[in-house]
Amino acid sequence: MKKLTLSLMAIFVVLALAACGQKAAETPASSAPAASTAPAAAKEVTLKVGASSVPHAEILNSLKDKMKAQGVKLEVIEFNDYVQPNVQVFEKQLDANFFQHQPYLDQYNLDKKQNLVKVVGVHIEPFGAYSQKVKAAAELKDGASVAIPNDPSNAGRALALMEKNGLIKLKDGVGIKGTVQDIVENKKKLQIKELDPAMLPRTIGEFDLALINTNYALQANLNPTKDALFIEDKNSPYVNIVVSRPDNKDSEAMQKLAKELNSADTKKFIEDKYKGAIVPAF
Repeated sequence: MKKLTLSLMAIFVVLALAACGQKAAETPASSAPAASTAPAAAKEVTLKVGASSVPHAEILNSLKDKMKAQGVKLEVIEFNDYVQPNVQVFEKQLDANFFQHQPYLDQYNLDKKQNLVKVVGVHIEPFGAYSQKVKAAAELKDGASVAIPNDPSNAGRALALMEKNGLIKLKDGVGIKGTVQDIVENKKKLQIKELDPAMLPRTIGEFDLALINTNYALQANLNPTKDALFIEDKNSPYVNIVVSRPDNKDSEAMQKLAKELNSADTKKFIEDKYKGAIVPAF
């Protein structure tokens, strides 16, 4: 009886193995999971850039599709002041900003003891003088009111432009670093008031003359080449730059943005859209 039981058990084992073998043979090869040979898709990188709305944000927004095709999601955050974009880059809330020129950045770093850096230069915004009361600087009467930006670099820029056009004379050698206290000759006794740059277009009617940064002039529908009484020429040293931190200025995404900003397509965009009010610097 014991031998019979063992024999039956052996038969059951053989039959079971045969059934498993047959099932395995009937399974299609295609049902087995295939090893993936396709490379993993590169992860999209987000680049947050703070900018003045005109023309900086407009220029950046024109590049979004091209940047996306290169794996970079360009997020443009618009600002209406000249302080927060730098503060937020330094605090790593933004990756970069695009609104300022090198003299402004130098003064900011000096005042705030920070070390923000230039990534790339893009365009020049010729600085201009505007008026709703006179059609030429020569028409300004004695005691006329003049508004200029209140930040040191742009105040010096405005005063230098006024000097070039014969309205005032500054101390020898101060150049674009001049202040109201450096005025040594003011024959018309012009009353010069310093205001926040963003306020200048809104208050232009309150003054006989206002010297306004081009980005704010454009927001107020002022065309520098047509509406300004006098304006900087294309040799202005105030190239507008993209600014970031030393730790990320050479990142792959940042360098892709820099390359696009200095491309032939961007040059054409600037020339076609701004008709000389904005001048490419590359």
